[in-house]
Amino acid sequence: METMRKLAILADAAKYDASCASSGAGKRNSAATGGIGSTEGMGICHSYTPDGRCVSLLKVLLTNFCVYDCAYCVNRVSSNVPRARFAVDEVVALTLDFYKRNYIEGLFLSSGIIRDSDYTMEQLVEVARTLREDHAFAGYIHLKTIPEASPELLAAAGRHADRLSINVELPTEAGLAKLAPEKKLPGIRSAMGELRWQIEEGKQKPGTAIRSTSAKPRKPPRFAPAGQSTQMIVGADGADDRAILATADNLYGNYKLRRVYYSAFSPIPDASSSLPLRAPPLAREHRLYQADWLLRFYGFELGEITGDAHGMLDLDIDPKLAWALRNPEVFPVDLNRAPKERLLRVPGLGVRNVKRVLAARRHARLRVADLARLRAPLSRLLPFIQLLDHHPRKALDDPQALRARLAPAPRQADLFA
Repeated sequence: METMRKLAILADAAKYDASCASSGAGKRNSAATGGIGSTEGMGICHSYTPDGRCVSLLKVLLTNFCVYDCAYCVNRVSSNVPRARFAVDEVVALTLDFYKRNYIEGLFLSSGIIRDSDYTMEQLVEVARTLREDHAFAGYIHLKTIPEASPELLAAAGRHADRLSINVELPTEAGLAKLAPEKKLPGIRSAMGELRWQIEEGKQKPGTAIRSTSAKPRKPPRFAPAGQSTQMIVGADGADDRAILATADNLYGNYKLRRVYYSAFSPIPDASSSLPLRAPPLAREHRLYQADWLLRFYGFELGEITGDAHGMLDLDIDPKLAWALRNPEVFPVDLNRAPKERLLRVPGLGVRNVKRVLAARRHARLRVADLARLRAPLSRLLPFIQLLDHHPRKALDDPQALRARLAPAPRQADLFA
């Protein structure tokens, strides 16, 4: 099979994995070594898909054949799709060629399980090792690791990759047992724990300098300096948003993940009868990301976010606004006096604008015009805040009317969905 035909099949098969952002990589540039690539600055360009999404990594599978039969996966062993497989050298050549053409800034590499977990992981590691050691490639590398692979192979992956990820696939153990019975949650969590230990040890241990041809010895690379991430499929099983966020909160706390990605289930050909017939609304995925940020950066507790009796996030308004409307007694917040923790809970105030408010009020008491100069969304903010020349008066007395005013206008549903 021709390389371009393989690329068409294996790049398309990789589109279902969302956990491939290149954030978090350390600064590294090959200009002084005579190698290729960089994680920053010149030489990093981006291409755009027809719908406007920015794509900067060569995102591809080593193979879309898999010995597992996960019901939700288009690449499962029982799936009737065209199959292809890259050799290690082909992935290396494509990465280098695309980088030299300024198409990409790095590589995201995953794979179906070919023979067994160790054999597959060996192939993935060999791609990263060849790029790093044989071609002095200093660009970004993200490897999708196999939970059942040996600790030695996971350790080798971390020495060459910027980020590693292990997908938990589904938010609950019951969902995993139903739709992917060959994958075991204890094995996934054990592999995540191993990666966490290796990453933290790499941060603490300075390491011995490695001899090199240059006059100055270089230090060994850190273990997966951009950390580890994971992905959960949303809407394939019956898990509600509260269960999904509870799993994410546990992963952040126990395994120090850099990101949890939420991927809305996409119906696949010849799907199992145990799967839903339609994909969940994309707004659900969006709301989960917003709630995830509230947990990580805004000081919210899990129980504060999912206020719905059924454990679902409101699709019409964002989670912070939903919380504010459920708790009108904590408003208005005085922007001239309130501490940072309270400012972060005001709808319309993000982390950046909270910092700007704290800095500005050191010099003078804030007025509405000052917020306008900060380009803050006044229509969203004013019902919840108090300023020198503003008080919302009775705006919070009727949360339902306020919700109707702040919620986006309803859209006509697609008659053919």
